[in-house]
Amino acid sequence: MSRKKTWEISDAFWELVQPLIPTDPRVSNKTYQRQRGGGRKPKYSNRLYFSAMVYVLRTGIIWNTLPREKFGGLSSSALHDKFQQWSMAGVFTKIWQRGLAEYDELQGISWAWQAADSASIEAPLARESAGPNPTDRGKERLKTTCSRRREWHPDLATRQCSQPA
Repeated sequence: MSRKKTWEISDAFWELVQPLIPTDPRVSNKTYQRQRGGGRKPKYSNRLYFSAMVYVLRTGIIWNTLPREKFGGLSSSALHDKFQQWSMAGVFTKIWQRGLAEYDELQGISWAWQAADSASIEAPLARESAGPNPTDRGKERLKTTCSRRREWHPDLATRQCSQPA
């Protein structure tokens, strides 16, 4: 049995998210030189952007380590720009609110008392995506000893802390 990938977007979930994504990415208080509809057509679909965002957020990798081959050559900078646009448009807040409302209908949320907790630990799925930490390269060199030098050993035997000197 294959393990389900937690960053893949199902068709049912995409149907809930798609109406929340803004169709016009223009900022209202900014002046533009081109008319609406000018320029190139989008190369990547909104679903591909959203699935790449979920992948980055779910695995805990940094934006620059996005595996381009998994997402059709989508660059990490384009993905981060789209993430910033959607964040400013409130897409993720709307998704959160809709998810809370749906859960409240199904299970019911006790709004009288709620608490949040966090922990600063390594992301569980980040290692498989990003590989080993590049700062660990030189540490193997420090573990080896030089063949020309003898190892250092104390002249006196060690004593237990409970024994008098």
